[in-house]
Amino acid sequence: MDLIIRNVRLADLPRGHAPVDIGIEKGRIAAIETKLSAEGAVYDAKGCLACPGLIETHIHLDKSRIIERCAPQERRTLSPIVSVAPLKGGMSVEDVRTRAARTLEECILHGTTRMRTQVEVDPGMGMRGFEGVESLIADYKWAIDIEMCVFPQEGLTNYPGTDELLVQALKRGAKVVGGAPRYDTDGVRQIERIFELAREFDVDIDMHLDVGHTPEGMYIHLVRELTEKYRRGGRVVVGHMAKLSLLPPAEVAKIARSLADAGVAVTVLPATDLFLMGRDQDHNVRRGVADANLLLAHGVNCSLSSNNILNPATPYGDCSLIRMANLYANVIQLDRPAQLRECFDMLTASSARVLNLKDYGFAAGNPADVVILNAETPEQAIAEISRPQAVFKNGRQTVKWHAPELLRP
Repeated sequence: MDLIIRNVRLADLPRGHAPVDIGIEKGRIAAIETKLSAEGAVYDAKGCLACPGLIETHIHLDKSRIIERCAPQERRTLSPIVSVAPLKGGMSVEDVRTRAARTLEECILHGTTRMRTQVEVDPGMGMRGFEGVESLIADYKWAIDIEMCVFPQEGLTNYPGTDELLVQALKRGAKVVGGAPRYDTDGVRQIERIFELAREFDVDIDMHLDVGHTPEGMYIHLVRELTEKYRRGGRVVVGHMAKLSLLPPAEVAKIARSLADAGVAVTVLPATDLFLMGRDQDHNVRRGVADANLLLAHGVNCSLSSNNILNPATPYGDCSLIRMANLYANVIQLDRPAQLRECFDMLTASSARVLNLKDYGFAAGNPADVVILNAETPEQAIAEISRPQAVFKNGRQTVKWHAPELLRP
């Protein structure tokens, strides 16, 4: 073996099960056994939890780390679009690349080994965001796999030239197309056009959907209808869905069952929705975070993700998905081990299904992506915001954390 990671605990093994060893050869998993009989370089995990890499399903690398450039706004009327739009003209390819690389490296340090990043294209930004992020994909292949979802943040039908740029990006290799119908003067037509582009280029769909102060005017029903009409089940994801938090559980359950039947997945973005929702209220403020565990209970595949880092929509963040899941669990008021384990799954196995990854997981022949976390179980990792101790990509160690040490007198 090229490498043997010894003494790891796996999430899918029962509590109390003896630690196992993961054998790696030529960058792929060759064997998983108790006391694996093989020779090779050894990393001793010392009984810590191992998972096959964390997955960031929805993040905006291109507009991360710009909060210091943005003018302050009134609390009630804050609009990230208003803050970011005037800055786009000054965002060069190199500027995007530099900021995105800093965020990407923080994600890698916190155990992310796969990522889907949203990238804005419109006449104000041109293809500079696309090119800045694209330039990082090969450079960081040693640590993370990245795919881009191109989308119109400021509108499509009302912003001439945007459609042509989306087509250009798809021709240049973007694997996913998205939308933000809330900011379009004709949200319905934008959604229809996104489905048309997805069919034309045979790519997946990942849309920003249904954020607002009231539950009226939800676009999710149209997305579900078009998913069924064009048989795109399993290839459509909707992010945010904050309006679900404004509905009674019975109504959410009804919507959830229809999404499960259609094959529409949901990504919940706790930090951003907590920051933006409820700004029309000065007391008894709504949380605005959709209950992904409730959706899971009715068959919807879900993920948890970071969305924005250090920009007007989320002016903080350390790129830790474990911390994001802990934040979500706190807001949704989860305390049962099974619920916390579901949160962990929404960073790992469930996220892999959201992104349609066919080679994810601890199975012979899959890429040897391994994160060692300072915990014994997934629920402990979420509850205690456990740090990664080490990260491996294709069998090569890419991250090493040094544990803090008490210096007793």
